[in-house]
Amino acid sequence: MKILVTGGAGFIGSHLVDTYLAAGHEVFIVDNLWSEGGGNPANISPQARFFRADITDAEAMRDLFAQVRPEVVSHHAAQHSVAVSARDPLLDARVNVLGLLTILQNCTQVGVRKIIFASSAATYGTPPQLPVTEETPQRPESPYGITKMVGEHYLRYWHEAHGLTYTILRYGNVYGPRQDPNGEAGVIAIFARRFLNGEGVRIDWDGEQAKDYVFVSDVARANLLALERGDNDVFCIATGRPTSVNEIYHQLVKLTGFEAPIQRAPKRPGDIRLAYFDYSKATRLLGWQPQVSLEEGIRQTVEFFRQSQARA
Repeated sequence: MKILVTGGAGFIGSHLVDTYLAAGHEVFIVDNLWSEGGGNPANISPQARFFRADITDAEAMRDLFAQVRPEVVSHHAAQHSVAVSARDPLLDARVNVLGLLTILQNCTQVGVRKIIFASSAATYGTPPQLPVTEETPQRPESPYGITKMVGEHYLRYWHEAHGLTYTILRYGNVYGPRQDPNGEAGVIAIFARRFLNGEGVRIDWDGEQAKDYVFVSDVARANLLALERGDNDVFCIATGRPTSVNEIYHQLVKLTGFEAPIQRAPKRPGDIRLAYFDYSKATRLLGWQPQVSLEEGIRQTVEFFRQSQARA
């Protein structure tokens, strides 16, 4: 089928493109390659057709949808930084809300069958109970989390008003090859590059704060299954296992043989002590469960950065 991946030059989006192509689908990418958004020309598969455009550009999107006429849209283009969202909530809303609305309007215009939406654990804020499930109350604590939650509500509305089928995937902490190790990247990518460079790392709080880290290929597989399953529903995509920053550090020591110097820092505002997810609904209705262990995922991530450094 014809699939349009928005943000398809980014970390997660590019893995989706590869997975869809491997399954025999015809794939199109739209990405503005915004430096702060994670889009990287090196991530673009030559087997997909690439359009450099901004999802908030109504005219560009209208022309693109009229030309491609996709059957499914996998919407992963977003302003994804919590820090940027706090610093510039207007930008965050423009990309994550108005950009989504532009995509939805064009889906209706050309008769797209389904949209798959990348949502986030950030929609929950500090969870009142664990593990987090699809029924856990959403109380986002950042503009980013708010705009992702708003996007979910728009999808439900669009289904009722216009008949567009959707699947919402709420990701845990996604990590893996191609993740940007700069800025507000995930701790695994940041640590992996610093270990390989022989540099020290900063550990906030006591390092025992733990999150649910899910490998990017597992996330891509959830998006593949969602092409035909999970209609008009929402799913947590995670591992069900919390991993502390200290555990990540020790895994990297074991993998690299380097004991990176640690700089201790105080707890950051908004840091959550513990969060992990129940993915049983995804298993039951999508046929999905995580397959890549943390150890194997970190190994693949380190190997990616090692090869990148060798090429550079």
